[in-house]
Amino acid sequence: MKTYSTQNIRNVVLIGSAKSGKTTLSEAMLYEGKVIDRRGSVEEKNTVSDNTEFEQTNQKSINATPLYAEIGGCKVNIIDAPGSDDFSGGALSAFKVVESAALVLNATQGVEVGTEIFGRYAEQYGIPVFVTVNQLDHEKANWDLVRNSLAEAFGKKAVIAQFPVAPGAGFKGVVDVITMKYYNEKNEALDIPAEFADEAEELRAELMEKAAEGDDDLMMKFFDTMELTTDEIREGLRAGMEKGEAIPVFCVSAKQNIGVRRLLEFVVDVTPAPKVEATGATSLFIFKTSVEQHLGEVSYFKVFSGTLNEGADLVNPETGNGERLSAIYAVAGAKKEKVSSISAGDIGCVMKLKSGKYNTTLAAAGVDAIPHMEFPDYKYRCAVKAVDKNDEAKVGDALNKIAAQDPTLHVEYSKELRQTILSGMGEQHINYVKWRVTTEFKLNIELYAPKVPYRETITRVATATYRHKKQSGGAGQFGEVSMLICPYIEGEPASNKFKIDGKDTELKIKNQQVFDLEWGGKLEYINCVVGGAIDEGFMPAILKGINDKMTEGPLTGSYARDIRVYVYDGKMHPVDSKEIAFIIAGRNAFKEAFRNAGPKILEPIYNVDIITPSDYVGPCMSDLNTRRGMIMNQDMDKGFTVLHARVPLAELYRYSTILSSLTGGSATFTMKFAEYQQVPADVQTKLLAEYAAQEQEED
Repeated sequence: MKTYSTQNIRNVVLIGSAKSGKTTLSEAMLYEGKVIDRRGSVEEKNTVSDNTEFEQTNQKSINATPLYAEIGGCKVNIIDAPGSDDFSGGALSAFKVVESAALVLNATQGVEVGTEIFGRYAEQYGIPVFVTVNQLDHEKANWDLVRNSLAEAFGKKAVIAQFPVAPGAGFKGVVDVITMKYYNEKNEALDIPAEFADEAEELRAELMEKAAEGDDDLMMKFFDTMELTTDEIREGLRAGMEKGEAIPVFCVSAKQNIGVRRLLEFVVDVTPAPKVEATGATSLFIFKTSVEQHLGEVSYFKVFSGTLNEGADLVNPETGNGERLSAIYAVAGAKKEKVSSISAGDIGCVMKLKSGKYNTTLAAAGVDAIPHMEFPDYKYRCAVKAVDKNDEAKVGDALNKIAAQDPTLHVEYSKELRQTILSGMGEQHINYVKWRVTTEFKLNIELYAPKVPYRETITRVATATYRHKKQSGGAGQFGEVSMLICPYIEGEPASNKFKIDGKDTELKIKNQQVFDLEWGGKLEYINCVVGGAIDEGFMPAILKGINDKMTEGPLTGSYARDIRVYVYDGKMHPVDSKEIAFIIAGRNAFKEAFRNAGPKILEPIYNVDIITPSDYVGPCMSDLNTRRGMIMNQDMDKGFTVLHARVPLAELYRYSTILSSLTGGSATFTMKFAEYQQVPADVQTKLLAEYAAQEQEED
């Protein structure tokens, strides 16, 4: 395979709803691009993309698959992305390395939920979009439905570049109003049949007007002459697409291979070329990592500057670690073709790098790292454990290996919750991970609701004294600590006047320390001991005892926070006082005072933004009310209602699945941690009872 120059490279991602035919379209594009000589099918499980066992069994894309086609002296890199929002990480990764997106529609359905979701993602990431209406050969294909739904979803941005002739079982071809040609089922460019001439002229006028809007000079010419040349239309459409103001609409039957070649020609003629540095020092960005049968770890990259040559020695600018790329490949799914060099703007892959994880830059020495890809926050959390306890370490290793290939999957062991927590984009996503662990690693795992990371704090002043005394022959242990605790309030100075044992008391503050707790909140530790009641050398031991209990709160075993502790008195023994004695005394004095200080449980509250069609606002709001959610406000975004709410994390388990069920899959949401708030009294009572029962069980 030859090396293509930057100006002769195009990068496009296929996005849209599941069942829109993206994989079939990619197969037809590869066939037209002479990469394969026989088209496979999803039904026969022999397509170039969707080549894993899970994808073939379920007939749905899970992974984003890089492919390419060669046409008209250009190389078109194509990334076939999954159609489910649960697996949107593939499309979002692709957005880092493509310059345009083909939003694929099913001609029997028009604009679907997935169309709108991925259209919003493309707009959010600034990716120019064109629509490809597929399956026009289906007996239920409905061009009028498609046009109406496009107008409703995208307004005047959507502009017809092609329209179908005889859509349905007798689909014959497309009329292209850019070239003013009719492309038949053999992809021959013919004169437009007379019966379609008027419609073509009318749509060309609309297309010229939309193209003129993309460029001021073209607008001036169009006003003067009411005409644009074909090249000027292409120029104007490219400008309009890059501004997000034009969405050209094309028509194909991927299954019958009608219109596919013309679609590739449009990609070459109109969509933007890579915006990279063709010369200069070499740099590349790894946007995808996978482990593939017989190959091991494969890293997929785009060259962002210079030329990448086989055997290149590059450096990770963020770590300083070197990598040698002994062999580099052009890639079309499972097909890898070794090449000697890859130009800036092109996509390729390399095997078995030492540290070739996604979001990694490799470059010549002195070149800066390329900014990382950004992904939405996780939407679904669950706990996971091995069915066989002896497999816990193996399960953890398997999950970490899978997460290393998926930027929208996160796995961590929570010391606080004592659970392994798996976070992803939805229940389908997590179930796929379970399938991989079971199938690839031969391990059985159980998924269940995760614990909630509650926090404990206090609401009033309390005191306690605890004496630890232990004598068992020989040297004993002795330590006594008196302390006062009260709520820590940011910005409020520490008082030294309190009522202790019924008497007004003024404490002498000798020193104070404020600690930022790693789980949030503060601990202030104040030494008020006078007269040598406790030696200064034992004060760190008392603090250690307090910290021990802060990490396992007295109410539910959760972390404690926002507490001010005054150690004001105590006793020592000249022989038996040791560090361990004051650790124990400090811990138990704190525990006793905490229980008497109006303790409260705090729960994590999340900002939840739900984007839903207006028809489903009522059900969404009713459901939020059942989850103790508080709706803050709502607004509109491109015809969708956006509900802004605050919801306790405890009420969000499986919310992505419930929301999809409520809205027929048409709503999406994001969730982000906001703050901790006190739980209602009835919830606290329930939590205390559950913790007491758990402790009794463990005893």
